[in-house]
Amino acid sequence: MPATKKASQSAQRQYQAAVRAYVAAGGDESVQRVITAVYGLTRKLDKWYGRQLADLGLSHGEWAVLAHLAKSGDAPVTPSQLADVANCAASSMTHRLDRMAERGWVRRQPDPANRTRVLVTLDTAGWELFTAAVREADVVESDTLAGLTKAQRETLASLLEVVIGGLDDLETA
Repeated sequence: MPATKKASQSAQRQYQAAVRAYVAAGGDESVQRVITAVYGLTRKLDKWYGRQLADLGLSHGEWAVLAHLAKSGDAPVTPSQLADVANCAASSMTHRLDRMAERGWVRRQPDPANRTRVLVTLDTAGWELFTAAVREADVVESDTLAGLTKAQRETLASLLEVVIGGLDDLETA
């Protein structure tokens, strides 16, 4: 049997065993099926992303900075904001930004409105690295969803967006 088929069956068996265990412990089956599937998918993708980042010479923390800056567009970002996003100390972020600036991935400039603050932006090499990482990830992500039709992917995305929207309500409660 091909290795990918074997791994797939193994993942399926692990998922089913986990759902059975959570339901036996009193969890609602429909909830456990969804949450266990999302968690399992996230863990598998995280392993792949970790290998991909290593291949690109990026740490998880550096990726967090690149991704946040890319998603921020032209909006100014401070090192403190980046430290919050990366869940690290401000001093650690300073060292990370030093290394990233040396590689030409980010640029730091004084804030014109408050010269005591520094603003961080994505440099050209950082954007190119972000783009390369996204393109590589898209191949695996597309393969992950290959068993779904376009309509099923759209439905799944819509349903997950509803769930994500509900997370904001839980945080404010």
